[in-house]
Amino acid sequence: MAILPIRTYGDPVLRQPTGLIADVDGALVRLVEDMFETMYDAPGVGLAANQVGVQRRMFVYDIGDGPGVVINPEIVESDGDWTYYEGCLSIPDLAFDVVRPKRVRLVGVGLDGETLDLEADEVLARCFQHEVDHLDGVLLVQRLDPERRREAKRVLRNRALGNGDAESPVVLAGRSPL
Repeated sequence: MAILPIRTYGDPVLRQPTGLIADVDGALVRLVEDMFETMYDAPGVGLAANQVGVQRRMFVYDIGDGPGVVINPEIVESDGDWTYYEGCLSIPDLAFDVVRPKRVRLVGVGLDGETLDLEADEVLARCFQHEVDHLDGVLLVQRLDPERRREAKRVLRNRALGNGDAESPVVLAGRSPL
């Protein structure tokens, strides 16, 4: 297993929708193992394939209830609203209160090739939505209101220009990002 480099804000691969996976093979199994090692090392609770530069529609996750893998995920139902502090491995050290649906139903395929139909709420639902956003080419900053989005982009731009530790709208402290 290997720890893979995590792509960060500004990398064009993060803004491109990923392609469906046709077959579960040995290469995909190895990718999943590497993604888990990368996610745990970061540390995080979810990691989409394009965050490690692989344009395939799958993600790994572990919010503390055990690891999971979803291939070709699709959110087919959602309801309720829930505001929660959300970070991202591709946007290091920043986190924001984001409103998302509280409950979701996600369908996809497991690593064993079997169909998955998962219902989730709160943190797990948040994780699923966050990772599916990645696979659709949507980043966390796009979920912010216009004022907070401008501030986050200013901080990220300053970081990219090497302007030291630019003031962050919210600094992630002691929590694992999605």
